[in-house]
Amino acid sequence: MNLTVIVRRHRLLLGAGIVLGLGGTAATLLQPLLIGDLIEAVALDESMAWPIVLIALLFVADALLAATHFYLIGRAGENIVLDMRTTLTGRLLHSRMRAFNRLEHGDVFTRTVADTSLARVALSSSVSQIITSGLSTLGCVAVMAWIDWQLLLVTVGCLGAASAAALGLARAVRKAASTNREDTSVYGSGLLRVLGALTTVKASRAEQREAEHIAELADAARVSGIRVTRLSAMLMPAMNVGTQVSLAVVIAWGMARTATGALPIEDLTAFIMYLFYLVSPLVVLFMSIGELQQGRAAIDRVKELADIEVETAGTTDGARPTAPADGSPSIEFKDVTFAYHKGAPPTVEEVSFSLPPTGITAIVGPSGAGKTTLFQLIERFQTPDRGTIHLAGEDAATMSLGELRARIGLVEQEAPLMRGTVRENLTYAHPAATESDIAEALAAAHLTDVVDALPQGLDTPLGEGGIGLSGGQRQRLAIARALLARPGVLLLDEATSHLDSDSETALRGALTTIGARCQVLTIAHRLSTTIDADRILLVEGGRLRASGTHGELMESDTTYRRLAVQQLAPGIAVAS
Repeated sequence: MNLTVIVRRHRLLLGAGIVLGLGGTAATLLQPLLIGDLIEAVALDESMAWPIVLIALLFVADALLAATHFYLIGRAGENIVLDMRTTLTGRLLHSRMRAFNRLEHGDVFTRTVADTSLARVALSSSVSQIITSGLSTLGCVAVMAWIDWQLLLVTVGCLGAASAAALGLARAVRKAASTNREDTSVYGSGLLRVLGALTTVKASRAEQREAEHIAELADAARVSGIRVTRLSAMLMPAMNVGTQVSLAVVIAWGMARTATGALPIEDLTAFIMYLFYLVSPLVVLFMSIGELQQGRAAIDRVKELADIEVETAGTTDGARPTAPADGSPSIEFKDVTFAYHKGAPPTVEEVSFSLPPTGITAIVGPSGAGKTTLFQLIERFQTPDRGTIHLAGEDAATMSLGELRARIGLVEQEAPLMRGTVRENLTYAHPAATESDIAEALAAAHLTDVVDALPQGLDTPLGEGGIGLSGGQRQRLAIARALLARPGVLLLDEATSHLDSDSETALRGALTTIGARCQVLTIAHRLSTTIDADRILLVEGGRLRASGTHGELMESDTTYRRLAVQQLAPGIAVAS
């Protein structure tokens, strides 16, 4: 993400806001001069009408310009944060799974929500205030030099020391702010970790232990936040000390010179007013520098997140792919090898197989054999280190992600659902589905009666993760969602693990029908679901150990026979 490009998109608003701010600065700088003229008019017994009118007009102009300035800068800032958040969201949604899985979700949330807000302040308000306050400061100094350069030297001497101290504090603020952002992210990650497994926490009677741990993380953020506050709080007093000392010296020396006639009283009055006028922009200048330092820490974190590796994506929403007409294999692996980490042992090693356009294929094997990884590779959530994968005769690596994933329906083992209605979850992969399509998918997943029994049917709202449905119902809804898109390949990652025997029997019958129009590839830990499969792939240690039907593998492979005997009744296990 190029923040410079984002800021340039809103340069007109920012520029207009800064110009108006400079106009307000000019109106402010003219006020002491006119007040000096007013004092001179009083001393000379001249009319005070025009000086008073001009001063009033300047006050009104200053107020209007300041209000418009803050509005335009604020609007530009909100536009900038919108662009940052939409850009970040887009990159996260298109990120490679390998890169995304290394992130802590609490940290991602903090960077996307809180850090972008701080970055907005740095990129809009702080920069604008630095420019306008800086020019206001220079303007005050220039006019003060024109009035009396000797008094200016005294003022610069006092304020210079205070400014040096303030700059040192601003640098310390940036470092402390960076630490605080990190501590806040750690707290957010810890909180999400616990809330994401709240049932487990309660069942383990770990509420107090986790509360104490989260409290420690929150306290670390508090401590670093207090340090930021302490350093920021010292900025204004540092400037105030310099201002007060310079004011005392200017008044004392200026009155002495006025008494001798070396300095007119109206010039001393104007100089003192400019000194007061100098204080506010000077304080704002250093406060803005402090905010900019905090914002730079947030900007660095936002840019770091935006640099996440992304996929090259295409889109084919609503596509209704069919099985390959030319009889090409629906899925073909050719010597595929993959490891999750560089230098680690391969999770999948030299796997080759070919599946026809239709039918039911089961992948079985011990836990950790690499079964789910095969699905990750088919969906291109991960990419092979060696070898190729073809879908319907096409190299999956050369297909757009939109085209590839439109051909595949995936039902994950956890069957994740989102907050929303049953209909929104069901049609998530195919928003244009008709009512007849929906009814067909519900029937295939054995869900028609369940949905009819819900208070609002398809429009019944569900909580986070599909709360409102049982575990088996959530899994069947995920299956219906995948079936609704009518994919060319249907991937089921242990999709029957939460189904009762009646629902499993019904679904097996539905899959037989579905297998007549597309390839159904299912990971099965319960071998009762593999008996009717047209073919079985036995995976062990990341390699394809054997393939065949249930009867063939019972006769030829000892590992499959052992798994079958452990899970199935003897009569079923030996049946072919």
